[in-house]
Amino acid sequence: MNFLAHLYLSGDDEDIMIGNFIADGIKGKRYEDYPPQIKKGILLHRFIDDFTDTHPICLESKILLRPRYHKLAPILVDMIYDHFLAKHWAQYHPLPLREYVDKTYATLQRRHADLTPPIQKMLPFMMQHDWLYNYQFQEGMENVFLGMSRRVRAGEVLKFGWEDMIENYTAFENHFSVFFEELRVAVTKKMLELAS
Repeated sequence: MNFLAHLYLSGDDEDIMIGNFIADGIKGKRYEDYPPQIKKGILLHRFIDDFTDTHPICLESKILLRPRYHKLAPILVDMIYDHFLAKHWAQYHPLPLREYVDKTYATLQRRHADLTPPIQKMLPFMMQHDWLYNYQFQEGMENVFLGMSRRVRAGEVLKFGWEDMIENYTAFENHFSVFFEELRVAVTKKMLELAS
């Protein structure tokens, strides 16, 4: 899952959200250096990634993209699923997406010192281009794919992501709908486990 899903799945705990948001930059056992709730967020992020990477439905989505994207297919699936989360946001959260995103940006800015240096560097670009809100729109997704094509090693092909997403749009939407319900249930169980 990509940024929006990870933030959403953190629930209302700010520290868990921060841990989940910075987790990609925390390797190995370095998570143990963080306060308990941030540590839980990092572990939650790892759980979400493992669940997603091995889920049969996500594998189906990756298969649709493998002919062109090969090992980069998982990156596209993560972004595509964030598109459907943004598009169907009202089904999952009581706050309108605009309000949720603005509140989240404000939290991340206020907690700037708790972010890793790469995330601190990325956040202004995320906010300037309003990634979290714009995932729901074609132009937003095209910009995300284009940005990833410049940042990912050998990722030039990612700029065509929207074309291939549209070609299999209904299949991806169905995949997301079923998978995300299963992920939400799994995350609820994991949160209870982390709390004990």
